[in-house]
Amino acid sequence: MTPTSIVILIAGYFAVLMLIARLTSKGGSNANFFLAGKSAPWFLVAFGMIGASLSGITFISIPGKVGIENADGELIDQFSYMQMVLGYFVGYLFIAFVLMPVYYRLNVTSIYTYLERRFGVTAYKTGAFYFLLSRTTGASIRLLLVANVLQEFVFAQWGVPFEATVAFSILLIWIYTYRGGIGTIIWTDTLQTLFMLLALGISLFMLHDALGMEGGTLVSTVAESDYGQWFFFNDAAGNPHYFWKEFIGGFFITIGMTGMDQDMMQKNLACKNIREARKNMLSFATILIVVNALFLGLGVLLYLYAAKYGIDLPVSDGGRVRTDQLFPVVALQSELSGALSIFFLLGLIAAAYSSADSALTSLTTSVCIDFLGIERREVSSQQKLRMRTHRWMSVVLFIVILLLHYFLDLSAIGQLIFLAGFTYGPLIGLFLFGLSTNRVLPPGAFVGIAVAAPILTWVLTSHSMEWFGFNFGALHIALNAALTYAGLFLTSALTPAKQDSELRQVQS
Repeated sequence: MTPTSIVILIAGYFAVLMLIARLTSKGGSNANFFLAGKSAPWFLVAFGMIGASLSGITFISIPGKVGIENADGELIDQFSYMQMVLGYFVGYLFIAFVLMPVYYRLNVTSIYTYLERRFGVTAYKTGAFYFLLSRTTGASIRLLLVANVLQEFVFAQWGVPFEATVAFSILLIWIYTYRGGIGTIIWTDTLQTLFMLLALGISLFMLHDALGMEGGTLVSTVAESDYGQWFFFNDAAGNPHYFWKEFIGGFFITIGMTGMDQDMMQKNLACKNIREARKNMLSFATILIVVNALFLGLGVLLYLYAAKYGIDLPVSDGGRVRTDQLFPVVALQSELSGALSIFFLLGLIAAAYSSADSALTSLTTSVCIDFLGIERREVSSQQKLRMRTHRWMSVVLFIVILLLHYFLDLSAIGQLIFLAGFTYGPLIGLFLFGLSTNRVLPPGAFVGIAVAAPILTWVLTSHSMEWFGFNFGALHIALNAALTYAGLFLTSALTPAKQDSELRQVQS
């Protein structure tokens, strides 16, 4: 595709999003911006959350995972990611039947309000801060990915600086979210998820046809290939892909990155009631299993296609194959690049922006409610404050994206995603401690524990093979949460009798 045709594609795509924003903004009220007036259809929320969960990084990286090799050239990942996805599913059940009833009972807009009612202001602000840290970084990574694609294939050829490309990307999101907020996001996420799944399906069909798989199915192709192993029960201590490590890790990742994440839960809280929110969560969790399996299946077809037609993948400075470049190389530089490139770019942009736009909205919500106390302000000033905060959060994303671009090698982004386990771990520990005990914390105790637990987790996981002969793998988030929980338990005390009944109301 030429740069001009790519820009026309993007312009048409965002024209549709802006039309949706205009139709769904409902006057731009705070009630619509934060929770869509609590009238969002559950099935739209469920479908749209798929796109918000599967970012542009997922769109590119998951297909490449099946072909990751060790130093001896042996496949080490294959379909192991599905072990974590199964853990995700159990985590979604926990969210639907344990966490969401608490949020709905307390009638919260920001889920971190629970922490204030349970532990006080300090824990509340600390929890909200960890969310801001995690989501700002995550959203910036997703937008950086799209900005790099746009820069390489469009704007660099026109002499446009990277900073302008980033500003353009953020401006597009700001235009269609600044009035409607979550009320608009629910509908745009639905459209973006549709485009992403359409791109996935067409890519599978085109590769299936190009490989001459007459009568063959994706399932049989995967089963007969070297990439199809799902479960790994060998070397429990040293293998990071050992089944229970990834399954348990997936469970905790879901609790942290969905159940205790304002971005994801804000959509669920926009449903009419807990029953519809639960339908949304269970439907979304089931569909996500199928979609992740299809992305991994796509990876198998991409590797088979690359091998058949002699397509070489880029290699990093360390000599390792950059597997996250598999899909882009085949889509944009192979004989299939004509039609496939259109759907690849459309799917990539849809996946990336469906994550980033909801992140910007949830960041605005958290800052307004958790730090600026917008609900306690004069009604006449609330909307102006919210819109001003939305602009400033856009500026923050712009700055963070540039910092990542200039100070972080793009090949290290996967490692940065890994850090989410360190920022969500304290949140998981605190929420679970609050829900499972009736103990109280001394003022300010959580701040020290929330800082110490991730640091100790980093030390232990970095030296675990050396000290214990054990590779934590995906369990690092569970370790972080456990250390936080233990620290809270050791520094807490039993609830005084006069406070116990009030505490039980918050918990039950």
